[in-house]
Amino acid sequence: MAQITFEEISASDFFYRNRDIAGFTNPTRAIFAAIRELVENSLDAAESIKVPPDIYVRLSFEGEASQETQIYKLRVEDNGCGIPPRHIPSAFGQVLYGSKYKLKQQRGTFGLGGKMAILYGQITTHQPATIISSTSPSSKIYMYKLMIDIQRNRPIILDRKVFLNKEGWRGTVVEFSLEGDYLRAMPKILEYFKQTAMVNPYANITFVDPKGRLYKFVRATTIMPDPPKETLPHPYGVDVELLQRLIQITPYNNMLEFLKNHFHRVGEITANKFLEFSGISPSKNPKKLSHEEIVKLMQMLKKFKEFLPPDASCLSPLGEELLKTGVLKELKPEFVAVHQRKPATYAGHPFIVEVAIAYGGEIPQRGGFVIYRFANRIPLLYDEASDVSVKVINAVNWRRYKVSPDMPIAIVVHICSTKVPYKTVGKEFIADRPEVRREIANGLREVARQLQRFLTRREHVDRERKRLGVFGKYLPKIAEFSTKLAGREKPPDIEKLLRSVRRFGAEGV
Repeated sequence: MAQITFEEISASDFFYRNRDIAGFTNPTRAIFAAIRELVENSLDAAESIKVPPDIYVRLSFEGEASQETQIYKLRVEDNGCGIPPRHIPSAFGQVLYGSKYKLKQQRGTFGLGGKMAILYGQITTHQPATIISSTSPSSKIYMYKLMIDIQRNRPIILDRKVFLNKEGWRGTVVEFSLEGDYLRAMPKILEYFKQTAMVNPYANITFVDPKGRLYKFVRATTIMPDPPKETLPHPYGVDVELLQRLIQITPYNNMLEFLKNHFHRVGEITANKFLEFSGISPSKNPKKLSHEEIVKLMQMLKKFKEFLPPDASCLSPLGEELLKTGVLKELKPEFVAVHQRKPATYAGHPFIVEVAIAYGGEIPQRGGFVIYRFANRIPLLYDEASDVSVKVINAVNWRRYKVSPDMPIAIVVHICSTKVPYKTVGKEFIADRPEVRREIANGLREVARQLQRFLTRREHVDRERKRLGVFGKYLPKIAEFSTKLAGREKPPDIEKLLRSVRRFGAEGV
């Protein structure tokens, strides 16, 4: 009988063996995912200190890897907060180590993307990554050359240098080689930059491709949304594991203080009401709760109906004005309507839905709506048919709004949350949650009504224009015929009549 062998593998080794999970499915998808993950880290880094992002991306051809793939060097540079030198090796050389595990809205969810890009580059080229960073104009510049010890999930530092910061630079540079297929990935990469510029209209993004072509996406404003604040878990969103962790770390020795200080929007009155509801003494030490009591506590937290809903201070929505600015900048439509929904919750997690609809201008007519999906200002470009936004859009009765799919219409749906309900680690589409579906549907109805009013006014204007055309064409002939018929020499003044018709038409619009 064969002997079964058991072994333990590190997080790096797991993702080395299962890199498809994180979106590095093939050379085409991998080069797109690497650029996307590093650009999103750069955007987060600049927004965290409320500085309009300046991001430079360069992809250089290094050589042929096979008949279908090539080796490229990717360089991404930003003007963000930088990384303290003691954290640089682990931040880029240790999978599941990072700053993405706080409870607030941010682009990254797993603290995985940047490391996965470097890990994929190392797997395919066996070349080290170079990281350069400075945390302020007055601090020194630190440069690390490193690789990842995949079996131990630890960084291997190959070189470390310190430079004087003579130019007062702050930010981070990440540079590494990877295998990819840029020709096939190019349409998605360019579309990604366009959509990123749309939903981040305060960012300057520069991209230089392997052939030296320069793509610039210039900011349209320097106004930025307020950065999100870190928050506490909401009682409706906890489970037994989280409760046990909170009990282990709490410095408080009674249940009243424990609830007040570890949960979102739980004050003294609400905490006392809950403890009375659940039959727990306010003076009981949380560390003395048995496992059965912890399970019961979690169940009672879900059942208690008087907890306040989460507030939106941990969220950073784009806002109607910035969303409109981004749509106008990138799509150049004839008409745009935007709407931001009030904060809502699913499973104790707050979220906000923002919706825009744009018509005409440079939007193409292609037999269906052009749909742009965003989550925490991340463009979602793959698996469109599986996304809840597309399902809601397809379920709307557009005829009642005088809209048909063959019109030049673009629809933008942006969801921001502390926990976006992605269906996969690759963050490509959002799950069909009833609460999220309802908010998207209500937002779509609001912008559809605004578009309907615009289309109705335009129809009226077109009718009046045709009517004026008829008057302008036939009135001179009628005036001439009437003059001859009446035996007069001077024809009547028709300009006065035309002015009154124009004025009546203008007042009706």
